[in-house]
Amino acid sequence: MAGARSPWLHPLAKPLLFVACLVPFGLLVARTLAEQLGANPAESIIRNTGDWTLRLLCLTLAVTPLRTWFAQPAWARFRRMLGLFAFFYASLHFLAYSAFDMGFVWPDIATDIAKRPFILVGFCALVLMLPLAATSFNRAIRALGAARWRALHRLVYGVALLGILHFFWMRASKHRFGEVALYAALLAVLLGWRAWKAMGTRWTAGSR
Repeated sequence: MAGARSPWLHPLAKPLLFVACLVPFGLLVARTLAEQLGANPAESIIRNTGDWTLRLLCLTLAVTPLRTWFAQPAWARFRRMLGLFAFFYASLHFLAYSAFDMGFVWPDIATDIAKRPFILVGFCALVLMLPLAATSFNRAIRALGAARWRALHRLVYGVALLGILHFFWMRASKHRFGEVALYAALLAVLLGWRAWKAMGTRWTAGSR
């Protein structure tokens, strides 16, 4: 119907997305309490939270291309929440590693980060996510100004690349690259689309 309100603008849309993003965490807690995480529960928790970090990063980056392709501008309102949940799962991932692998012995954690490249790049990705999470609010946009805020939040591209590298190095020891290739291909499409759009914009501006 012409002029109909988009269902993506419904007041329940964001709460439903919030609940959906918490479902993996709830399932992980339930499986932990039911002792259904297999022979190595610690590894399962670390792997699960890492997987969901990467999935939510990809979903965050997918919002802009998808809303353009499907002419759904209202989808942009979900990007911030997806990004914050990516940070939430990344934080859980790091805490699980710190607790289960390192026993919260911080000097040992610092040494481990410094000597193992795959942990170092994962930690760098988490550090880069900190300013993004801290400025994902309207007040921060007003304080920084829209241009500087957008420039800062381009760090998400670096976060995604570091996340893929972290995942690749982790799987390299087991020679299991199928899932890594899938995420890498998806990320290549999402970042390639942005590069193509940026080049098109510059070419259009330069031809005037």
